[in-house]
Amino acid sequence: MDPDQILRIVDSLHRDKNIDTEIVFRAIESAFASAARRQYGEESEVQVVVNRDNGSLSATLNDEPLDPAEMIGRIGAQMAKQVIIQKIREAERDSLVEEFHELEDQIVNGSVQRVESSIVTVQLNNVEAILPRSEQIPGESHHSGERVRAMVCEVRPQGTRVKVVLSRTRPRFVQRLFEQEIPEIAEGVIAINALSREPGYRSKVAVSSTDSRVDCVGACVGVRGNRIRSIVDELNSERIDIVRWDDDPEIMIPNALQPAEVDQVLLCDMIGRAIVLVREDQLSLAIGRRGQNVRLASKLCGWDIEIMTAEELDEQIDRAVSGYSALDGVTEDLAAALVEQGYLSYDDLSVIEPDALAEMGGLSMEEVDHIVEQAEQRAEEAEVAALEERERQKAVAAQEALAAEAAAAAAPAETEEPAAEDSSGETEESVDEPTSEEDAAEETASEIPDEPEEDQAADAVAEEEVAEESTAEATTEVEDVADETEAETEEEVAEAEQEAETDEAEASAENDDSAAAEGEQE
Repeated sequence: MDPDQILRIVDSLHRDKNIDTEIVFRAIESAFASAARRQYGEESEVQVVVNRDNGSLSATLNDEPLDPAEMIGRIGAQMAKQVIIQKIREAERDSLVEEFHELEDQIVNGSVQRVESSIVTVQLNNVEAILPRSEQIPGESHHSGERVRAMVCEVRPQGTRVKVVLSRTRPRFVQRLFEQEIPEIAEGVIAINALSREPGYRSKVAVSSTDSRVDCVGACVGVRGNRIRSIVDELNSERIDIVRWDDDPEIMIPNALQPAEVDQVLLCDMIGRAIVLVREDQLSLAIGRRGQNVRLASKLCGWDIEIMTAEELDEQIDRAVSGYSALDGVTEDLAAALVEQGYLSYDDLSVIEPDALAEMGGLSMEEVDHIVEQAEQRAEEAEVAALEERERQKAVAAQEALAAEAAAAAAPAETEEPAAEDSSGETEESVDEPTSEEDAAEETASEIPDEPEEDQAADAVAEEEVAEESTAEATTEVEDVADETEAETEEEVAEAEQEAETDEAEASAENDDSAAAEGEQE
């Protein structure tokens, strides 16, 4: 093989594939040695050395010099080529693995290559990385050609390739975004002391400042929220709470529970619990939607936070003291001491350190084991009772839902018939409208209870007579109105004839007509 060609190959692979030249030289030596052993036997000792300066080959067979031109044939040359290609690919993979290992927990930019079964393939220069569904922010979607920012969370070799897994849900991703968007954090003036996150919904970031002149919270928010807004947009409108860090848990816990207002914090150091007392109107705000606020605050502070009102705490203390006192071997003083340390349930007592309980009550280990065994049994019974209660509530809720569905299904059926009659325009009201007397009679009849058939017949006859009388009265009224109208018409004609006479006759006629009209009206 031409030495100059060997040097050109080594240099090209070093520049294009970012592979160290020493790795390429060793791959060539290994390939020629494998090809020579194939020709001279697998048990033969073949050593091949490539001069790093001029690219010349030197070989030995069982410590005897060997002519490089004669050590391989055509088949051996093909085999050497395959070995070199394989070694180069492995070297390229190892180089990429090393490169991306340095990028772990760092943000990279790429373009979406394709989306298959909710798995996003992202092109990162010469590597295809994957963004699994579990590492995507809930509610977001990606499309081919879209630019995306994500954090490298896992790098491992896979055959001759390298597998790079990205994430947008890790808390560290939010921290890296803060470092990129807020110069004071990148410079070290502001530090992120703790961070908790529920991807796609809410994050809490605790920050502190090494410079008393710099407001850590205000610097992170920016003027009119311009700094934090860019981070929120990148996280698909995820809510971000920035709180001031403090080493004192009694100060830090209220900060973490913002915007809720805290009245008092009771720390139970033995079990790492913090009982937070709030007013009734602040209870739901402190807990948050589905307990989100208190969960994030617990992760942020490292304490098991329980939110309650002062009245609820008093009730729990009374129940705990009475419950512990009922256990065999537990005195009232020991029960009060347990409650003072924050042990408020049988579950708490079942996980207590035996040495701590023995020291608190001056008990032997046998007595401690007996008390813990009772507490575990009571805790199991309470859990079973709670499970049964939940099942009962589910059954009641299911029955109520079925009843509501049945009522909803029956309601449209009752209203369909009148609606159909109204749409056809053939209801009884549109065909024959009853008179006001008949309406009154029907209303009266609907209010009267059922009567014997004879009474009903008599009532019907009476109703007919009343109807006939009403008709006759109506006819008489019509005739009277007609007579009056005819008389008025005759008077108008007479007046018109008298207008042709003299003024004196007209006045006289008018007086006569007025007298006649008054007489008729009377």
